[in-house]
Amino acid sequence: MAKLAKPLAALALLFSLTTSAHAEKLTIAVAANFKHTMDELVAQFEADTGHQVTVATGSTGGLYTQILHGAPYDLFFAADAERPQLLEQRQLIEPNSRFTYAIGILTLWQPQQEPSLALLTDWSKKVSIANPKTAPYGEAAAQVLTKLGLFQQYQRRLVKGNNIVQAYQYVDSGNVELGFVSLSQLTAAGVREHYYVIPQQYYHPIEQQAVVLKRSNQLALATQFAHFVQQNKATVIAAGYRLPEGN
Repeated sequence: MAKLAKPLAALALLFSLTTSAHAEKLTIAVAANFKHTMDELVAQFEADTGHQVTVATGSTGGLYTQILHGAPYDLFFAADAERPQLLEQRQLIEPNSRFTYAIGILTLWQPQQEPSLALLTDWSKKVSIANPKTAPYGEAAAQVLTKLGLFQQYQRRLVKGNNIVQAYQYVDSGNVELGFVSLSQLTAAGVREHYYVIPQQYYHPIEQQAVVLKRSNQLALATQFAHFVQQNKATVIAAGYRLPEGN
């Protein structure tokens, strides 16, 4: 048995070296709201393929700026459709690689009690919101306040996070009692009450699109990952998103 063990050990080592030599790495830029869901998808993809995926998270606007300045991402999962379209116009993505992977759902969250849009009319305290200039969920929240005719009077009461994650953290920490957050964040945290799903007519649909970036050195693998995400619709829905009609 001792004589057999050495050849088996050598064979295992050779297999390990061969596998690692063929393993490829992807770096993906992901909008903050989709981070938790992306981590689940990445774990499954790595288990299925043996390839490694690194996830960089931030606001959609911030990640878009990084890409314009040459950040070495292979794919970009934005929280809107605007930035992916702009990258396409600049011919910075692989042709025909742009697709909608999720439709975001905006909520109003007050951990102590059930909130409502009517509450905003009488609310005199601060409200957490993602930065409308860089974060699509923040822009959607601003649209809600505008629709209600409250945006101007709320200007001094808005506590703006760099992205939707910070907007959530302000409320979760108790520093702000009420905030606009995504349903996906509440789903990931196991929150089952004390939030209000804002009707779609109050804000433009948060169509979240992804693209394969042309500068990627792993175009085949990046395309494979994009297809993998599109095939895992159940994971996206369970995470607190909707899918575009026809999907």
